[in-house]
Amino acid sequence: MKKHRWVIIFGIVIAVILLIVYGFLPKPVSVDTAKVKRGTFSVAVEEEGKTRVKERFVLSAPVSGYMRRITLDAGDAVKKGRTVAELEPLRSAVLDPRSKAEAEAAVSAAEAALKAAEEKQRSAAAEATYAASSLERLQELFKEGYVSQDRLDQVQQDARRTAAIRLSAEAEARVARFELDKARSVLRYSAAEGALGNGIVKISSPVDGRVLKLRRESEGTVSAGEPLIDIGDPSALEVAVEVLSDSAVSISTGTPVTFERWGQAAPLEGIVRVVEPEGFTKISSLGVEEQRVLVIADFTSPREEWERLGDAYRVEARFITWQGKNVLQVPASALFRRGSDWAIFVVKEGRARERRVRVGHQNGLESEILSGLQEGEEVILYPDESIKDGTRVKRR
Repeated sequence: MKKHRWVIIFGIVIAVILLIVYGFLPKPVSVDTAKVKRGTFSVAVEEEGKTRVKERFVLSAPVSGYMRRITLDAGDAVKKGRTVAELEPLRSAVLDPRSKAEAEAAVSAAEAALKAAEEKQRSAAAEATYAASSLERLQELFKEGYVSQDRLDQVQQDARRTAAIRLSAEAEARVARFELDKARSVLRYSAAEGALGNGIVKISSPVDGRVLKLRRESEGTVSAGEPLIDIGDPSALEVAVEVLSDSAVSISTGTPVTFERWGQAAPLEGIVRVVEPEGFTKISSLGVEEQRVLVIADFTSPREEWERLGDAYRVEARFITWQGKNVLQVPASALFRRGSDWAIFVVKEGRARERRVRVGHQNGLESEILSGLQEGEEVILYPDESIKDGTRVKRR
């Protein structure tokens, strides 16, 4: 009985020791894993872009004037040569009571000046007529020898002088009439009277297309050069994408591009037409100064697939700068740096084994493996400091 008790006590001590040892043993680390695979691999530059009409015409006012209301609406079709806007000459200012009184006084003064000029004209005409008659009589007397040459010359001089005075008086009378018309026009063409001028200027569409935007619709005064209406063909679209300059150097004419998240599930295909040679500075939403380049791309998908797109619609462009088939690849989250080399943890017999690898192209999600791994091997994703070479692991 006593011996049986010691066996029980000894068993309990052994169990406690085993539990303590088990408690201090390292437990397997739960990890996420992925298989090394082969497949199509591509490197792309992704940026947000906007569609725009290839040939956009902004019609402006050729001269300052009063524009009549534009009857067109955005989206209306127009033909080449059709009048889309009309400009009237600028309207006169409205006369306030003081200005009107001054204008009426100016008219009265001009009328008085005209009367004085007409009287002066009649007086000069009478003197010229009398001088001409005197000259005719003296010429007859001179022929008969009753008047000297000196007397005849004096009368001829008086006739020429009075004739000149008559012409001058007639000119002054004409000037007085013009001044009277000028003074009356201030009252006659006041905007308060609702008078309109002539000489309507018509603005025509330079091409067949549609109205893209009305910059000014209601009637009113416009200045020379002020934009009024945008016209273009919305069926001829291109995509303008602002790309970071360090990414733009890998994009060239002919680079394929995919347009996603444009409103439909199926992506659209396109091709780069031009990478503009000049960059520009832009401030990002985070306040960071960025150097960007404008990349212009054309759609290669059939028109029927993107006919609902219009001018200045948002799309997300994905420029494919490199693409390969049957490429050995792993998730980029499995890689980490070990000095100047890339390393990865491979799961072998329930333990993590560190291995150096050589990495090729990377696209942010996947990485090309040039050497160090075989297809089908299992690698650990998101390795942290708890994982070392030889650490026991288990799949999460």
